[in-house]
Order: sequence, then C-alpha cells, then structure tokens
Amino acid sequence: MRFDSVPKPPAVAVRPRDERGYPVPAITPWEGGHPQFGLTDYERSAACARERLCSVCNTLMPRGPVWRVVGGEEAAAIGEALAVGRPYRNMAPTMEAPGHRACMLYATMVCPYLGRPNARRQVTADQQDAPDDLTAHVVRGAARGELGAVVGFEDYEFAITPNRVLFRFIDPVEWLPHDLAEQQLPNLQQELARLAQER
Repeated sequence: MRFDSVPKPPAVAVRPRDERGYPVPAITPWEGGHPQFGLTDYERSAACARERLCSVCNTLMPRGPVWRVVGGEEAAAIGEALAVGRPYRNMAPTMEAPGHRACMLYATMVCPYLGRPNARRQVTADQQDAPDDLTAHVVRGAARGELGAVVGFEDYEFAITPNRVLFRFIDPVEWLPHDLAEQQLPNLQQELARLAQER
C-alpha cells in the first residue's frame, strides 16, 4: 500500500511534509531543511514527554491510555500476557515516545521499519542515539522481527537525561498485532471514524 493512500488522522494531515509528501513526525529532527527520519530530536522529544504531546502529531494526549508500536519478542510477550490476563511490565527503557492510537496506527502503516518484519533501522545515527547501559538492548540495523503490534498502555513514565529522553510504559490494555502493516488498515479506519463522530 502506498503511503499517500493511507488515511491520515486530521492532526497528521497538517504536519509539515518532506519533498516526497511524507508527513514529518513531531520528534523528527531537521537538517538543512530536510527531515532526518530515523533520528530523534532531543528537545522535541523532551517537550512531548513533559507536556503529554503525541510524538507523531504534536497535539495533546488526553489522560488515559497512550499507544506505541512494538516489535519482535516484546510484541509477542505482551500479546501472550494479555491473552491469559497476566500483568506485563517491561522495565527496560526505550527511546520510543508515545502517541495517540490513530497516530500510531498511521505511523505503523507508513514507516517501513514499523510495517515490515525484515525492515531495519538505519545503522548510522547521531551520537545522542548511540546505545549506553540503559539502552544497550536497542540495536540499530537489527530487523523488527516477525511480529509487530500497536499497543495501548494505561500510562507512561519518562526520564530526561543530559543526552536522551527515555520512556517506560505501564500496564498494556490493548494489543493490535500485525505481520505487515496493511493489516492495521481496518483498525485505522475505525479509529478515524470514531474520532470524526466525536467532533
């Protein structure tokens, strides 16, 4: 599915775009007038964490669940825990910031890394994204894995260090799995319809 045929949440539709027409997420840094997809802007990520703003559209996330996209073993573990009613909490921090349900469903469908099991994150990144003791489990260049999922969590915690913003997510409440991102299209369409009714 082409990225420009994926229905956009209203707040994503008004985001700045790159020369191809991709909406640029709120936490994506710019260099020389070009977005640096795959990297995270420290100041923008910190502002989103502090102000409870969606990392994709940069608008307020109301109190209640927040969403993020997970892959591989973590996606499978969350699904297994929810299926049997067992609590799940991953204490390892991540640099992946939360967002609205619609925004994360949309991001899954347009981001190559999030949407395909064999896609890989770029290997080169700014020093701020280099792994340290807290984030050594984040491996650039590694494939996403066989399973991806958009997961809703009751809430998030964050820490802002001198060179990065770290998140932990509390109590999963929804698990929307996919192998290929196109499988999320019905969920995105239903969520956009629900949002339209709320207006």
